[in-house]
Amino acid sequence: MRILVVEDDPALRLGLKRILLTEGWQVDAVEDGELAIAATHTESYDFAVLDLNLPKKDGFAVLAQWRQAHFLSPVLVLTARDELHDRVIGLNSGADDYLTKPYEPAELVARIRAIMRRNLGAPVNLLKIAALSFDVQSRELKHGDEKISLTPRESALMELLMSAQGKAVSKSRIVATMSSWESDFSSNAVEIYIMKLRRKLAGRGVGIETIRGVGYALQAEA
Repeated sequence: MRILVVEDDPALRLGLKRILLTEGWQVDAVEDGELAIAATHTESYDFAVLDLNLPKKDGFAVLAQWRQAHFLSPVLVLTARDELHDRVIGLNSGADDYLTKPYEPAELVARIRAIMRRNLGAPVNLLKIAALSFDVQSRELKHGDEKISLTPRESALMELLMSAQGKAVSKSRIVATMSSWESDFSSNAVEIYIMKLRRKLAGRGVGIETIRGVGYALQAEA
């Protein structure tokens, strides 16, 4: 999953980015409202964390412009403004949730996961295919009771493939999801990580099939 963080305070922006990166997500961060608008015009994001007190264009204006421009990905407002009036405006303007500062990192991550589950229509935290299971909260991949060790990027790719429920995921979508401004994830890198996952899944009844001209699909082996 690729997330856009919009926060003007450098220390808070860095802290947010580190929290989200540890979850295996790709993160871009900008410091003002105009850059937030520009980012969603040029890049594809699955989620946004938005402060309200921003220079150049405040968070309410950014949110309204996003929705008018059909940026439909979930948005979590994260702000020090805790008045009921502000919460109502934020939610009515198109925010999916509203969290005030100071916040606990665990709650922030839990809220993001809850919003994504609702957005995807997923009723549970556990993704399954054959004897393979992936816990989207703990980031654990298991074959039966056996834990399969994954790096953060392998974990992110596995979640993407398992969320597709056997359907093909395009290489371009993988690249967009796994990339950030500071770290490009190339088409060649996709093939390398697919190869690594195939090795770890070998002999476990689940394989990654290459769908020529389309992408990759995680499927139970006959």
